[in-house]
Amino acid sequence: MNILLITEQREGQWNKTSFETLVAAQQIAEQTASRLAAVVIGKGVAALAAELAAFKLDEVLLVEHDLLAAYTPDGYTVALRQAITQAKPDLVLLPHTYQVRDFAPQLAASLGKGMIGDSIGYRHENGKLIFVRQMFQGKTVADVVFDGAGPWFATFQAGAFRADLVAQGAAKAAITPVAVEMKPEQIRTKPLEIFREAKQAVDLTQAPILVSVGRGIKAPENIPLAEKLAKLLGGEVSASRPICDEGWLPMDRQIGSSGQTVAPKLYLALGISGAIQHVVGMKGSRTIAAINKDQNAPIFEVADYGIVGDLFEVVPALIEELERK
Repeated sequence: MNILLITEQREGQWNKTSFETLVAAQQIAEQTASRLAAVVIGKGVAALAAELAAFKLDEVLLVEHDLLAAYTPDGYTVALRQAITQAKPDLVLLPHTYQVRDFAPQLAASLGKGMIGDSIGYRHENGKLIFVRQMFQGKTVADVVFDGAGPWFATFQAGAFRADLVAQGAAKAAITPVAVEMKPEQIRTKPLEIFREAKQAVDLTQAPILVSVGRGIKAPENIPLAEKLAKLLGGEVSASRPICDEGWLPMDRQIGSSGQTVAPKLYLALGISGAIQHVVGMKGSRTIAAINKDQNAPIFEVADYGIVGDLFEVVPALIEELERK
């Protein structure tokens, strides 16, 4: 089987979920004895292709064109359709990012294929790949398999795999430029500035440490306590849905099924009960620590470390200790 990974970069910077999906691709390739290639797409991205070639891959495909300087769904679809036609993969894997959600369904449909999106894992059983997707806001999961001939398209949710487990290659993978034909009239949209909801808007999926607050924070005037702790830890502040619904923090800080899905190195939950809608958005975190007065709070079921206590006593003590260093 031939596997093709489509990576994501923006303005010459990697989206780290590309490496999470690379880990999945490497694991699938090893289990199925498959050939694995990866695509870097854009303009002036040869350096990124060289960086990617250091990882365990059979080949890196470099897709460059003047019309790919800025992302457009039409441009990516036109270019990647040609790259896929030339590479002839059986399986195409992508990270489930906002950008991928924009163009991947169009890309798959342009080749007459379907797509399994937002998978949280996979299994290889009896010679078949089975993809696992959450349903009903994470209350249950479904096993999904492809029907018909490839190329099959699948995306993996952020946090489904750990980027730090990516395997290095024994030698640099070969980098192959892929020529694509594109015309300006094929691109029906004009890219503007990258959207920012607010100047302070943050992509929490890129934060290594998150200090997240829930109802236990009690009042908006207590938010600075969490912000101070996050700053000392070198992280960002996030929240459960009730906090954002109340307007205590902006919606771009929400973690959960209706917010962002994250997998930081450390997720510190302050006064969060642990409803399933929140847990599905952070359970992929490498280390989860929770502080809650209720010893029966569901958050302790997923936490690696738990403190049963008042966050207004525990957090100031943590801040005091961190300020000594």
